[in-house]
Amino acid sequence: MSKFVWAMNKDCTIFYNAGHIGPRHRDVKDAFSHFELESLPSGGWGYMHFPMAVSYSRTLGLDCMGMTGKFHTSWGDFHSFKNLPALQFECFRMLAYGAKCSVGDQLAPDGKICPHVYDLIGKVYMEVERKEPWCVKAKPVVDIGLFTTEEVTGERVPPQTMAAARMLQESGHQFDIIDTKSKLTDYKVVILPDVVPADKKLAKKIRDYLDAGGAMIVSYKSGLNEDGNKFAIKKLGLKLKGDAPYSPDFIVPRGEIGKGLPQTEHVMYMKGLEVKAKKNADVLAEVVVPYFNRTHEHFCSHKHTPSAGRVGYPGIVRSGNIIYFAHPIFGQYAKNAPRWCKQLVLNALDMLLPSPVLRLNAPTTALATVNEQGTKRRWIVHLLHYIPERRCQDIDVIEDVIPIHDVGCSLRVGRDVKSVVCVPQEEALEFTMKDSRVEFTVPKVEGHQMVCVAFA
Repeated sequence: MSKFVWAMNKDCTIFYNAGHIGPRHRDVKDAFSHFELESLPSGGWGYMHFPMAVSYSRTLGLDCMGMTGKFHTSWGDFHSFKNLPALQFECFRMLAYGAKCSVGDQLAPDGKICPHVYDLIGKVYMEVERKEPWCVKAKPVVDIGLFTTEEVTGERVPPQTMAAARMLQESGHQFDIIDTKSKLTDYKVVILPDVVPADKKLAKKIRDYLDAGGAMIVSYKSGLNEDGNKFAIKKLGLKLKGDAPYSPDFIVPRGEIGKGLPQTEHVMYMKGLEVKAKKNADVLAEVVVPYFNRTHEHFCSHKHTPSAGRVGYPGIVRSGNIIYFAHPIFGQYAKNAPRWCKQLVLNALDMLLPSPVLRLNAPTTALATVNEQGTKRRWIVHLLHYIPERRCQDIDVIEDVIPIHDVGCSLRVGRDVKSVVCVPQEEALEFTMKDSRVEFTVPKVEGHQMVCVAFA
């Protein structure tokens, strides 16, 4: 169809309507002129869908355009109005991820547009117009490749990848979402969350990546062969014994992997695997087991049995540049977000990636991205602070813009910086250079603030 259309008009733009862009589009991307990422905060998408979809789609080499709606809920919600802060967030977040903007409406049968809707959109698009010069042809600057589990589960927003993306987003880490056909050498660290099996082809790709100096975080059943009976990634330094005999069990963090956590039992609600560390691997944290599994035969309390204080098997293992978690730590964060699970993963990242692109001193509710405008010799840091809230049964809403102040940023630039300026206000910021990094403080972020770092 695309070939036929382009034979008539080589400049015609073509997009085949889809509620989601994912790995299934890789092999047919040449039939598209661009991708349109339909993603509303309701209707089966939610606020975590867009950052995941665009972080994958932009790796395929086509222009991406975000698509939200003016509706309070979802398509066909006539005579409804999105809250202004929500529409600001959705459009400014598109810019932050290097995407173009689109806001969907739907005409009533009489064909008359609602002027109040376009007043709303106009207020946001006037701001978009002011921000555009720092967004045109901007490309992401990233450290981390996060494997999507969509290829395995088929879900639009797979919980394992969603949780990993949240952890990274909440800590200011810069990442792409990738699949089994992606090029790994673009990333300093690759994450395989919970359920990514490794066939022979992927195992070889990972081996070559590690041999070239890459680093990995792997959890639970990721890295197992297609039969699930042994690890296909030999450099993990692990032998699979089977499912963990106890659940819930407990991680006792210590040393570098336990930074910021008390050295005591932390419950891991979901059942993990029992593994044995080989000679070339170091056990970073042990699993302490309960007195018994809570069943009808052995009963204890309302939820689960406490620790018996006895070490059972390895919980976190390091082998060279790989750190492995025996539990489904990302699936667990997706379910009920234990802070210790996120802290353990971030500690592992600190060990493997001691100098990330961005270090951010801001609340975990802040979102930060780093883009490069190569021809203009500058990077653009986007800082957003909007807080989606579940104020009702069906959807998350954004009603208030809560400013944050004195946001500290440290960028690994590796070259001389000429200026650091808040744009589009053109307010210069003081900065210092230290160990290939530029450091500065943004006095105030009210919704969305861009910072232009220009190079000499």
